[in-house]
Amino acid sequence: MLLVLLAGSALARGSYMTMAEFVDSGFGGEVPAPKTLWLSGDVQQRLERIFGHPYKALRVRYWQQDGKTAWMLEEIGKEMPITMGVLVNGNSIERVRILTYRESRGGEVRHPFFTEQFEGAVLQADDALDRQIDGITGATLSVRAVTRVAQAALVLAEVVNQTP
Repeated sequence: MLLVLLAGSALARGSYMTMAEFVDSGFGGEVPAPKTLWLSGDVQQRLERIFGHPYKALRVRYWQQDGKTAWMLEEIGKEMPITMGVLVNGNSIERVRILTYRESRGGEVRHPFFTEQFEGAVLQADDALDRQIDGITGATLSVRAVTRVAQAALVLAEVVNQTP
């Protein structure tokens, strides 16, 4: 019985895609050069409201081409960071992928039945998503982490798309 429990918790953890693979798939093989967005005080405040804690990075790396931006962001699930790739096309999410999942539970957030909920999502005036994201029993904190990262990617894409 203990072996079954240990095997089940190990299944949630894993690396599923590299950032290079994610960016390559998002831009059809023509990968743009990476850029850096320095996070101003206003952007930091918006991110803090989304995450519920100060966002520690001073800058974020991204890729941009033909109105699309790709972001690699992390957020803590329950105890460990979840690394995610978010592709934003214009002002809406095109794709969310879990790149690396480090928690012992809640790895269901990596499956398409969950991540496809974000496709087409846009920000409302209060930086919330325009739709309700269905949760997963036993993965509440991971669901919240993915949702916050999706919101943050939309905020960051909005910032770079407004920058002349």
